[in-house]
Amino acid sequence: MKRMMPPFTPLAETPRRPPMNIVTEIFRRADPAAIALIENERSVSFGQLQAWCDQAAAQLTGWQGRRAGFYCPNGLAHIVWSLGLLRAGAVLVPVAPELSGPEREQLLATTALHGVLTAGGQNWPHPAGQTRDLKLDDMQARLHSELPPHPAPLFEEKDLAALNPALIRFSSGTTGKRKGVVIAHQTLLDRVTTANAGLRIGPGDRVVWMLPMAHHFAVSIILYLLHGATTVLIESHLGADVYAGLKKHGGTVLYAAPFHHALLAAVPDAAPIPSLRLAVSTAAALPEGTALAFQKAFGIPLRQALGIIECGLPILNTRWPEKTASIGSPQPGFEMQLRDPAGQPVPAGQMGELFLRGPGMVDAYLSPWTPRSCILEDGWFRTGDQALVDADGAVFLQGRTHSVINVGGMKCFPEEIEACLAEHPAVLEARVVGMPHPGFGSVPAAEIVPADPAAPPRMGELMGHCRARLSGYKVPLKFVFLTSLPKTPSGKPDRTQPLSTP
Repeated sequence: MKRMMPPFTPLAETPRRPPMNIVTEIFRRADPAAIALIENERSVSFGQLQAWCDQAAAQLTGWQGRRAGFYCPNGLAHIVWSLGLLRAGAVLVPVAPELSGPEREQLLATTALHGVLTAGGQNWPHPAGQTRDLKLDDMQARLHSELPPHPAPLFEEKDLAALNPALIRFSSGTTGKRKGVVIAHQTLLDRVTTANAGLRIGPGDRVVWMLPMAHHFAVSIILYLLHGATTVLIESHLGADVYAGLKKHGGTVLYAAPFHHALLAAVPDAAPIPSLRLAVSTAAALPEGTALAFQKAFGIPLRQALGIIECGLPILNTRWPEKTASIGSPQPGFEMQLRDPAGQPVPAGQMGELFLRGPGMVDAYLSPWTPRSCILEDGWFRTGDQALVDADGAVFLQGRTHSVINVGGMKCFPEEIEACLAEHPAVLEARVVGMPHPGFGSVPAAEIVPADPAAPPRMGELMGHCRARLSGYKVPLKFVFLTSLPKTPSGKPDRTQPLSTP
């Protein structure tokens, strides 16, 4: 007997809700009386922060869906005005203060900005048709609009608007052209929620902050605010100043780059800080010597994390404190595969390229427009990182696919050589790049920042150190001594820069 289907009854139309806004979500969850931020001697409650955000958004009426560059140094003003822009529905495009003129011009052209908001004493170095002063108590800002004409963008406004974008961030450019990564409000919420599954940051935490906000604000400070923690802003990167700040404010979480951890571990007479429960290293590979020195000084492990602008914080070492070189294992909700050049999974114990799949993945590349469906293959993101997985499931990065130095057909990764050099007591930092060679095609060359500039290590000493730990073809054939290394704005070694001239 043929089964009769019931007649179709249309559902009542559901009232349209406004698009999700990450700042609204922060204050929906927050305790207004709790401390959100500390800068110097100034403490700001969540209630005060919300009032400032509301005032900022009121001054930015009409910027819903418009792309606003934001040009501001680290500090309280950066957080307040960034949140204000997001609260107003603007698309936040951080403009790092250290960008060169050509880099700023490229960003302007790529994003087709509708305007730029400057704060924290910064002046916009490009002419603008209109300027308008904004003020929140003692935090002044200036809105620059009607910017000089730029080429037609390589994206459709309707495609971008459909995502409800929160921000556009640019990749660090370590391996080539910088990409404008579009992250929607909902994606940002998914991303910071997943990241916190391993970090477990909550209202009782005080997170000590030093990283550049133009690169890490959205997926770090927003994470802390969303989960009710207090963010402590430290102006100085000097180890002694950070150490003093940790003790003074009862810091519980330290989230920084390997360089910051190295300086902190080198503080004379450094001792464990009872309040400190979690130290996380990100932005660059963590030298084992730095990890061991930190643990010796502070009595807790320094845990590596893999942060990727397209993915958030997909991998974190919370399981193996003794495996200091491991970035850990995928966070809850994330999957991982290692694949060979043909795209096939590699057997256990073999090196392969790291692919990731999980929540909070990139929504699009901006210019030229590339939607998520074209970036991801069945949800998988190709990282460009080479990795190994041991028998316990711990992941070890081996280097970047695109940074490989091909020495007469034998490949080596700069990161491996840099880690070896960092183990030498006379080396503070190292950067390794490929140098042209008439016989081998390319060979490794190293830039060194000595621990004591007045007594740099000898070339023969460094070569002997490397020969004892690396295959012969991996030993640098040239050493250049510098006071600082070329780095990307996010603090990673800039592999696009050629070897420095001595």
